[in-house]
Amino acid sequence: MPAAEHQDTGSDGAASLALRALGWVLADPARAQRFLDLTGLTPDGLRAGLAQPATQAAVLDFLAAHEPDLAAAADALGTDAARLIAARQELAA
Repeated sequence: MPAAEHQDTGSDGAASLALRALGWVLADPARAQRFLDLTGLTPDGLRAGLAQPATQAAVLDFLAAHEPDLAAAADALGTDAARLIAARQELAA
């Protein structure tokens, strides 16, 4: 399914979207380093916490805190910024 048609619903969808967003974050070394610096995560800590909703939410928090990244990630993932924010709220619930 092309990314533009990919729709995530429910908490499983939110987790999937967060992990896809993480892939986008990590694709750029400078952005990846900024993510680690701002979240306080280490590469090992990030790997260990991938399945944790708190870690997934941290990815979406990172994007939400910088609107240009939020918009660019939404575009790259074939979704919209509001869906990324909604996914963050689902993970926090």
